Amino acid sequence: MSVWAIGPAGAEAAPLLGPLHRAAFAAGGFQQWADATLAGLLAAPLTLALGAADAADAAAGFILGRLVAGEAEIVTLAVAPGRQGGGIGGALVGAFLEAARAAGATRAVLEVAEDNAPARAVYARHGFRQAGRRLGYYARAGGGRIDALLLAIDLAA
Repeated sequence: MSVWAIGPAGAEAAPLLGPLHRAAFAAGGFQQWADATLAGLLAAPLTLALGAADAADAAAGFILGRLVAGEAEIVTLAVAPGRQGGGIGGALVGAFLEAARAAGATRAVLEVAEDNAPARAVYARHGFRQAGRRLGYYARAGGGRIDALLLAIDLAA
């Protein structure tokens, strides 16, 4: 198992994180963001973004969210395909929740595809519970659609 560290990620990281995001989401037929789109999100006010890098400073994963009116929203979590299943995603979620609490958030929310069992397991381990459902929210390659589950956790507890 390789060693990695988590730290803040800003707009300057978009050229590294964009390809990682596209690779992480390519297989599932999910929306893939261009580097410019990701740079805009990373530079936006109220953004909380953390990246995980290994000892060679190679990007292993990142989490990007927003902090608004006491609520933290996880917008995306991406782990490099060759690094999935090694605890990076869980560590990023934990670090995000800790930073959100420190910034005054009392609740965290996200949406996840119903069929994304690995991501749902990570979120459940951190205490997220289903708070809603968006029917047919995600389009799939080939024309199918899948529901999005809305998950939430109380950070004040």
